This record gives sequence, structure tokens and C-alpha cells, in this order.
Amino acid sequence: MNRKMSIWWMLLIAVTLVGLTTYMNQTEALETEPLIAKEVYREAQNAVFYLRNVTESGTLRSVGTGFLLSGNGKAATAYHVVQGAASLEATLADGTVVKNVKVMSYDEQTDTAVLQLPLPKLAAGKSYVSLPLREEPVMHGERIFAIGYPLKNTPIITEGIVNAPTADINSRERILISAQIASGMSGGPVLDENGQLAGIVSGSLRTMTGIHLVASTKQLSDIMN
Repeated sequence: MNRKMSIWWMLLIAVTLVGLTTYMNQTEALETEPLIAKEVYREAQNAVFYLRNVTESGTLRSVGTGFLLSGNGKAATAYHVVQGAASLEATLADGTVVKNVKVMSYDEQTDTAVLQLPLPKLAAGKSYVSLPLREEPVMHGERIFAIGYPLKNTPIITEGIVNAPTADINSRERILISAQIASGMSGGPVLDENGQLAGIVSGSLRTMTGIHLVASTKQLSDIMN
């Protein structure tokens, strides 16, 4: 092989390697591309439910939102949504009403509660749709989404960022977010760009307009163990 041919082959190999590297980088970027709001909602909607807190006399004490953590009916919400309930009733995204929802554990300080829905009456091999739990803590400026039920038949999704990953609010550690929170969304999930559970809607910060409080997944995990 003469010198010109050797140089030509070396150039061809170099160009091929550059092209292959670019393709691999583009493919990796596509695989990890963050979800947009409609995709986050589409993947999570069936795991989120409307929650009714009913008194012993059968009157409505309060309403809120909950979400499923496993296919066998383990779920979560904010403790203040279920506090003092004589009975709890969940309405799933498809309209199915699930009664006899039980509080399995809770922590009033962190405003977290773990629920158990009765095993689903579905075809063999089927189960509840659930949300994946994020393990890493959130970071400043990270984009997040909140889903909840301000009205029984009207789930909504809002978008914002993490304003602060940790904040001491009345001796309680909270995540601060800017996603809009309406009454009835308490107990609903806060999701990251990959659709993973990043926290639970807990309330709003009165001293900062548009800033809302979220319990972390670590605080939820602590009462699940």
C-alpha cells in the first residue's frame, strides 16, 4: 500500500470514528432527555387519586390527593389530609371508587402518611399503577411537576422549580417549590423530569407568595420501613 493510500485510509478511519462518537453521544442524549409536562402526566395520571376524609357521622371532613407506591395498593399522602378520619375513600383516575382505605403509618411532624388500598379487583396478573420512587435528593433549580385534585373529577398538573432542597420551616425540614398548588392538591406527588417521585405536597409558605412546601421522599421512606 503506497503512502497516499495509507493517508487516505487513516483519514477515513478518523472520520468514521468521529461520526460514530457523535452518533453515540446523540443517542445517549435522546435516551436521557427530560420528559415534558404532558409526558410526565401521561405516565403518572393513573397512579394519582382523589381522597375523601369522612367523619363518623358520614360527613365530609376534608379532601386531598394521594398516589400509589406499589401494585398491591400501598399508597401515600400528606398526614393532614387523613388526620382524624373515621373512614377514607379513594377515587381512581378511571372513576373507580375504592373504600376502606387504611392508614398504615404516619408522622405528624413530617406530614407524611402511608396508606393501604384494598387489593384491586382486576383481572388475574393485573395490579395498581404506581409511581417510581426517586432516591437522590432534589437540587436547587431542578424542574419539577405537581399533580393533584383541586376538584374530584379534575386532576391538574403544574410546573415549577425547586427553590430550596432543604428549608427549616417551623422546626420541620421542607423542600420549597414554585409549582402552583391549589386547595385539594395536598398529599399529591411532586415528580422530577424523569417522572420519579421527588416529594409530597404539604402546604404553602405564607411568608413567600408562590412558594410551596413539600415533604421529601426520605421522610416518606422513613415511615415505610
